[in-house]
Amino acid sequence: MRRLLVGVPFVWLLVLFLVPFGIVLKISLSDIALAIPPYTPTLDLTEGWAGIRDFFSRLDFENYVFLTSDDLYWKAYLSSLQIAVIATICTLLVGFPVAYGMARAPEEWRPALLMLVILPFWTSFLIRVYAWIGILSTEGFLNQFLLWTGIISEPLTILNTNTAVYIGIVYTYLPFMILPIYATLERMDASLLEAAEDLGCSRMQAFWLITVPLARPGVVAGCFLVFIPTLGEFVIPSLLGGSDTLMIGKVLWEEFFNNRDWPVASAVAIILLLILIVPIVLFQRNQQINKEAEQ
Repeated sequence: MRRLLVGVPFVWLLVLFLVPFGIVLKISLSDIALAIPPYTPTLDLTEGWAGIRDFFSRLDFENYVFLTSDDLYWKAYLSSLQIAVIATICTLLVGFPVAYGMARAPEEWRPALLMLVILPFWTSFLIRVYAWIGILSTEGFLNQFLLWTGIISEPLTILNTNTAVYIGIVYTYLPFMILPIYATLERMDASLLEAAEDLGCSRMQAFWLITVPLARPGVVAGCFLVFIPTLGEFVIPSLLGGSDTLMIGKVLWEEFFNNRDWPVASAVAIILLLILIVPIVLFQRNQQINKEAEQ
């Protein structure tokens, strides 16, 4: 019975992944065409085995060769990796102190603090990103506040830059960093810190020798939960970034909707998925190691 309860949703999720992946892979091996759908060949089962053989014989890897010949695509991949890595580090630098403070707060305060972290999920993701346009624009709240306090003499240009993209990503994915770190630190035995201090460690030494190593599983999980979706992010760079913000999600959208080049867009998506497989496999391996360590 337990295998059935686990197997049914697992098979369901696997099918929902493999079927779309197979469709996208097939389109990536096709050629663009002025038709509906805008690619060729299409499979016609009415012709029997002859139609199936003709269908597979017309598939090729020309779109993948094209991606290697155009600088735009590999630059977009590298730029996306750079932005994802920097944004993940910034999110960790902000999220770890918050999670640490929540874990060390009085027990009766923790549910309220946890609710404040989850509260942004009650609002639409798109609305929250749009709100940052009003905050970061030249006439926005941030510039008005800085001008009022006299910190700056003229408005800062933040919107439509990579800085705005980093701010949007850190704000949006911060709960995904805080929650796993908090879950790890909340289970930590406080007597370990007391024992370290009794043995001569300062609070800072006890933090680096005890707290940080014990928080490593949460840190790794949080970094993966931020890095993986950030790499293919489209909404935030489109709304907050400028013309110099190059991310593979924007390139994918433009190829699919503006150029209507579904085969090239599908090839871009397949390569992006292959890149994401590496951190996903590492994340699953980390989770398995942590589970074995707990047992």
